Amino acid sequence: MELYEYARPEVMAGKKILYLHGFASSGQTGTARTLRTLLPQTTVVSPDIPEDPHEAVRLLEETCAREQPDLIIGTSMGGMYASLMRGFDRILINPAFQLADTLQKNYGLGRHEYFNPRQDGATSILVTKGLLEAFREVSSHCFDGVPSIDPGYPAPGTWTEEQNRVYGLFGIHDTLVHTYDLFAAHYPQAIRFDGEHRVDDKALLHSVLPLIQRIDDRQEGRSRKVVFIQWEDTLADLRHSLPKGLTPDDFPPENSAVKAFRTLSQQYDAYVVASPAYNHPPMWQDPVRWSERWLGVEAWDRVIQTGWPQFLLGDYYIARDPGQWRLKDFMGTVLELGGDTFRTWEDILAFFQTLNGQ
Repeated sequence: MELYEYARPEVMAGKKILYLHGFASSGQTGTARTLRTLLPQTTVVSPDIPEDPHEAVRLLEETCAREQPDLIIGTSMGGMYASLMRGFDRILINPAFQLADTLQKNYGLGRHEYFNPRQDGATSILVTKGLLEAFREVSSHCFDGVPSIDPGYPAPGTWTEEQNRVYGLFGIHDTLVHTYDLFAAHYPQAIRFDGEHRVDDKALLHSVLPLIQRIDDRQEGRSRKVVFIQWEDTLADLRHSLPKGLTPDDFPPENSAVKAFRTLSQQYDAYVVASPAYNHPPMWQDPVRWSERWLGVEAWDRVIQTGWPQFLLGDYYIARDPGQWRLKDFMGTVLELGGDTFRTWEDILAFFQTLNGQ
């Protein structure tokens, strides 16, 4: 995969991102280089974070005051530090809020080699009990002043501006750090993604970049045309899966459906619409879990469940057998997947390509 082919020069154009690396790394990390490739019109500042955590906080606060970044992105240890940089939009990727315990369990005391070269020429870091205690003290302030959120019935109107500016990304295959519940207890925007602890190019392209775009849209007050896509037999293949006895978690996507959703999400606000049986509440979670698994970050918080989809307000609606969903009353444009005009998802993508976001 040649990353430059997926560059998005329009995203965060003319803006500045501060990237904070993880433990035993440096500002020369490949993640920072990849961000520069994917966002060629964005300045990515990526300093070496000092070994001493108190010194690190001072340096990062000075860097924020000087650079005034439009967005801060931190991974692991960097995610912990990013949480302390209040007043900025932030993405915390697998944040190591309990860094001392994580280091003690996964690294242990002693000297550890750096993964990337540092400007000061250091090649290794010495982990001591004193360093662990310093990490423990600094990380204890990650949630200072951040209210708790009711996990059952969160009230968006009660979230502070600070809470709304912080996003957490958590790899479902992360074996080192498990702080999703801790984050979600204080911030509403906790998102799982298909990835491990270390962020690879796939995670950056399909999870981090879409979230950066969403933040950029919010910062700019940018509105996009709305596309609704039916979950049943348009995104998820129910008609072939149910006769085989497959459970919803194992429903495969329709051919090219994942590619189509990701492509449309670059220019439109794409939403998943599902219509599970009203009298069977356990089914309501199926489209959410499926979307999280197959569609990822683009679909986070964009799954709508209703038995009356024709009353949704949007510009386009894509569905197989629109009559089944009573879409003749939908006030926008209805595209029938599998019909004479749009036999495949590729036909639908060709149609939207000619519209160019309109």
